[in-house]
Amino acid sequence: MSTSMDLIKPLVTLVAIVNPLAIVPFFIHYTQGYSDAQRRHTVRMSAFSAFVVIAVSALLGLQLLSFFGISIASFQVGGGLLLLMSSLSMLNAQPAESKTNVEELRATEVKASMGASIAVVPLTIPLLTGPATISTVVIYADKAQHLWELAILVGYGVVVALATALAFSLAQPIARVLGKTGINIMTRLMGLILAALAVEVMADGLGKLFPILNKIG
Repeated sequence: MSTSMDLIKPLVTLVAIVNPLAIVPFFIHYTQGYSDAQRRHTVRMSAFSAFVVIAVSALLGLQLLSFFGISIASFQVGGGLLLLMSSLSMLNAQPAESKTNVEELRATEVKASMGASIAVVPLTIPLLTGPATISTVVIYADKAQHLWELAILVGYGVVVALATALAFSLAQPIARVLGKTGINIMTRLMGLILAALAVEVMADGLGKLFPILNKIG
C-alpha cells in the first residue's frame, strides 16, 4: 500500500526538471524573428501545453501503466534512472529534457523562419516537458490517496505553466541579468537537487521489488 503523497517533493522535482530558465536561450533563439504578438502567443501556448502534459500524466498515467501491465515499482526504478540521467545533463549545464540534435535544431529554425508555431514542439516537448517530467508526475500520482492530493498535483501543472510564462515573457531581461553563466549555475543547482530526488525514487522502487533491501537498510 502506497504512502500518502508528499506535497512538497512533487513541486520541487517538477520545477527542477522543467527549469524554464534553462530554456530561455532556446526561446530567444527560436523567436528572434517573431513579432511581439507572435512571441506572446508562443509564450501562452508553451505554458498551456506544459500544463496539459502534466495534467494528463497525473490523471491518466496510472491507467496507461495498468493497460500495459507495468508495475509502479518497476516504473519507479525506470523513472528514477531517467531522472538521474536528466540530472547529469543539468549538472553539465544542459536542459534536463533536451535531446535535440543539430538536424532538429536546423529544422526548427526553418519552421520558425516560415512563421510556424514552435510553442508545442520543440519548446514544450521535449525541451520543457518530456519523459522525465511525465515519469515524475505518474510516480507521485500513485502516492495520491485522495482526490484533493491528485488535484494538488494537477495544480502544480498550473504553477509550472505560470513559471514558464513568466520566464519566457521576461526572457530578454533574464538573459541580460543572469547571462549564460548565471543560467548555467542555476541549472547545475537544480540538477544536484534532482539527482538526490532521483536516487530516492529509485530506492523506493527497488525496495518494493526486492523487500529484502528494506530489511538490510
